[in-house]
Amino acid sequence: MAADDEDYVYDEVSGEWMPASELAARTAAEGSVEVRDAVGNLLADGDQVTLIKDLVVKGAGQTLKRGTLIKSIRLTGDAQEIDCKFDGIKGLVLRAEFVKKR
Repeated sequence: MAADDEDYVYDEVSGEWMPASELAARTAAEGSVEVRDAVGNLLADGDQVTLIKDLVVKGAGQTLKRGTLIKSIRLTGDAQEIDCKFDGIKGLVLRAEFVKKR
């Protein structure tokens, strides 16, 4: 498909006609949530993080020590929470303010 054959749609926010693909990308970007660690680094799915303080895990009877490496995090859609796996703990959700990107 040539660039001239692309469908154009009217964006009511900007008041301009734009390619449909560009409007779809802009709409998807607006819906995404930025998750930042304790020092302000942007986190993404699959990142590795380390804990910056000891955390007592409720229900597991275990404490995760400062400096513990958490591999392959997943974003939950909440700006303050990340989902992760750790040996012996199922369904671990950490607050982004307690981790630092590695």
